[in-house]
Amino acid sequence: MTKQFKIKSNKKFPSELRLDLASGDWVVIATGRARRPETFKKEKKVGRESSKKFCNFCSEDILKDITLALSNGKLVKGNELKKWTTISVKNRFPAFLPSTKLEKKVEGHLYATMNAVGFHEVVVTKDHLKSLAQLSLARVKEVIDVYHQRYLSLMKKPFVNHISIFHNHGAKAGASISHPHSQIITTPLVDIDLNRALLKSKEYSRAHNRCLYCDMDKWELESRERIVFENEDILVLCPFASKSAFEVIISPKKHLPYFEKITEKEKWHLAEAFKVALGKIFKALNDPPYNFYLHTAPCDGRKHDHYHWHWAILPKTSVWAGFEIGTRMEISTIEPEKAAEYLRKQ
Repeated sequence: MTKQFKIKSNKKFPSELRLDLASGDWVVIATGRARRPETFKKEKKVGRESSKKFCNFCSEDILKDITLALSNGKLVKGNELKKWTTISVKNRFPAFLPSTKLEKKVEGHLYATMNAVGFHEVVVTKDHLKSLAQLSLARVKEVIDVYHQRYLSLMKKPFVNHISIFHNHGAKAGASISHPHSQIITTPLVDIDLNRALLKSKEYSRAHNRCLYCDMDKWELESRERIVFENEDILVLCPFASKSAFEVIISPKKHLPYFEKITEKEKWHLAEAFKVALGKIFKALNDPPYNFYLHTAPCDGRKHDHYHWHWAILPKTSVWAGFEIGTRMEISTIEPEKAAEYLRKQ
């Protein structure tokens, strides 16, 4: 005889599964293990270096590897390179290398390989100690200018189908050098997460003749529960199915599939959104480690007009353990609505 269980329904269930429409992933919002927003701020952080000691990014030796240099927003070359304020340089230990051939092999009729063809660059800001959250609006805009200009240049190179731009802040987020820097890596492949998001957005566009991201943003603007900041062109919010506590998404309000087509005005508004978002995270969580990255329609020659570019900022507020690794289902210990409310107050 099957046992019958009675479930009390007069109380809110202690955890909630939420579906990320863009990826198809489910995430766990563990309200039963919920934490008050201010407790994240009290966690002990590993301090940043207070002195330079020896830093490759502060050395003049870095000038020989420069691919693009800006000084106070203006392009500099030759003898003016020493005046740089933001640069992109070739990574001296690249994960991907330029090549005239893309060689594919199959091992034992099972395993496919290809040479890791591509470009690997590092975007560096001048100040050794100031993170992006502490820079002026003009300096944040300059970083975005370098991202944009290098994207436009690299997308024309052979075997470049996808350009990944990302930033690791803090040792726990994977930053091996304390001097603030971002990375740009090009690959002949489009990563699996972006591929899934492209597929989901394409399916939604075919079914509804609308953009999935535009519809989500429209709802967020109506409900206003998860919005952290907005200006004329850009929306900053904690997503409904946040993959980590205090995850933040920065996206254009209008439908824009390709980051490389961003306008000068939109870059200024994007810089403002980044400065505000990172500043609030810095203050609210006591300068936590974090990663941010760009998701944009790839430059693989195919049409992806259904997509909508955006940046994701993921503070490192917890460590993946057996459940997360085994199921690839993240657990967040604060509701995105409460996270957004807390960030708005900062």
